[in-house]
Amino acid sequence: MRPELRTDDWRETRDTLHLWTQVVGKIRMTLTPPLNHWWHVTLYLSARGLSTGPIPTPAGILDIEFDFVEHRLVLRTSDGGERVLPLAGQSVASFYESTLKALGELGVEVEIHPVPNEVEVAVPFAEDVGHCTYVPDQAHAYWLQLIDADRQLRRFRSDFAGKVSPVHYFWGAMDLAVTRFSGRDAPAHPGGAPNCPDSVMIEGYSHELSSAGFWPGGGSEGAYYSYAYPAPEGFADAPVPAGAYFSVELGEFLLPYETVRRSADPDALVQQFLRATHRAAAELGRWPSTVVVGS
Repeated sequence: MRPELRTDDWRETRDTLHLWTQVVGKIRMTLTPPLNHWWHVTLYLSARGLSTGPIPTPAGILDIEFDFVEHRLVLRTSDGGERVLPLAGQSVASFYESTLKALGELGVEVEIHPVPNEVEVAVPFAEDVGHCTYVPDQAHAYWLQLIDADRQLRRFRSDFAGKVSPVHYFWGAMDLAVTRFSGRDAPAHPGGAPNCPDSVMIEGYSHELSSAGFWPGGGSEGAYYSYAYPAPEGFADAPVPAGAYFSVELGEFLLPYETVRRSADPDALVQQFLRATHRAAAELGRWPSTVVVGS
């Protein structure tokens, strides 16, 4: 099922959820050993919503899950501990306070950088009472979009034999992504993301890559995207399926979700888009022949 969810209609819920996922993501980032390209900070799709997966603690394992079926945050530890927080009625400030309190009750002590990243106005979590909207049906519809995108990206991921990331959710920009690598170093990224140290982008883009994913922007209902770093000459002019286009403003190809949803064969359209844009990155960038490029 592909729900119709206009980005303008759920902006307030989206902005609140974005900041909540940053709180949880920063907890995972602080407690998890570093992994290349910041792969240790991401969230993952689950059968109920978005999850941290297992986080190591001195006493065992912690996981934290946004449950978009019953609309709650569930914190669990491997010794049987559990705390459950409602999502509705929470501001960012109350969510932040309640989550850290629940962790303390579970015996998990953590201090995070208490300010959001990759947003233009970075209000400290403890002070943000303005973002407080959570409409359950909207969050659930967004999760259904992510389920659809996760399935598509996993299928695309499977036909590449080189270094490739998991399909995972970056809370900095709310995107579900998968990234393929040529195996070569890349020039240092210039940085410039709002309220985000340049060092973050330099590490994330340390090697030549082709990345694709789904983002709740770029179209009236969100969009699939694809870009290359560094982008080879001619990349923006590469042929793509009807309905997709290159955004000069964003520096990436976009396939609006509404175009996918209305397509006679949505799955085929998304796979054509993902393969065409990756092929352009790899062929124009002259990726090494030892890297297998999916058709």
